[in-house]
Amino acid sequence: MTLREPQDGASALEQEPAEARTVFGDRLPVVRRYTADLAEHGIVLGLIGPLEPPRLWSRHVLNSGLLAPFLPWGAVVADVGSGAGLPGLVIAAARPDLKVTLIEPMERRVAWLEEESARLGLDNVVVERARAEDAAPGRFDVVTARAVGALTGLLPITVPLVRPGGRLALMKGAAVEAELAKADRVIRRLRLADVRVEIAGRGMASLETRVLVATVPN
Repeated sequence: MTLREPQDGASALEQEPAEARTVFGDRLPVVRRYTADLAEHGIVLGLIGPLEPPRLWSRHVLNSGLLAPFLPWGAVVADVGSGAGLPGLVIAAARPDLKVTLIEPMERRVAWLEEESARLGLDNVVVERARAEDAAPGRFDVVTARAVGALTGLLPITVPLVRPGGRLALMKGAAVEAELAKADRVIRRLRLADVRVEIAGRGMASLETRVLVATVPN
């Protein structure tokens, strides 16, 4: 990927990939603004590392946007451990039909999420300062998380947030099958159904990512 020259000491931001138009459609201008804001402020605020701006689009923003097809129209969604807003703010920007709650325990990250959602004009976002295990249960149609932790620890704190009959859509890495094997006892204890790994962005080569999908029992 080619890089935009940094301005005022900012790290070079990866040029917007052509796939961004496919993933975000007419919502791309909002996502573009978010990406520029995160590149400009993210390192100073401790939201992203110094090596991330040159791969911000392809590794993080597009990756988060690929989750959108797994979220039903008009769903009430929680993003656990939102951090910089990946995937929560990206999903809210891409899908204004969703109602997205960003659950994040760290005060400075909460401040960023509140300020950035206001800058982007996202009236479908609520930011909640809490740990997932302390948040009120059973409120969401879908709960998602990205880069939060292994399934053995992640499932027990995300499943209680889902309403009966709702679902999980957890973004995972290449080792998800091994994680599933280790989490088998937890999955059975939580009585999760239709547990499977889906490929998001299939056909987009290096952009493909894995989503762990499961249904919470009624």
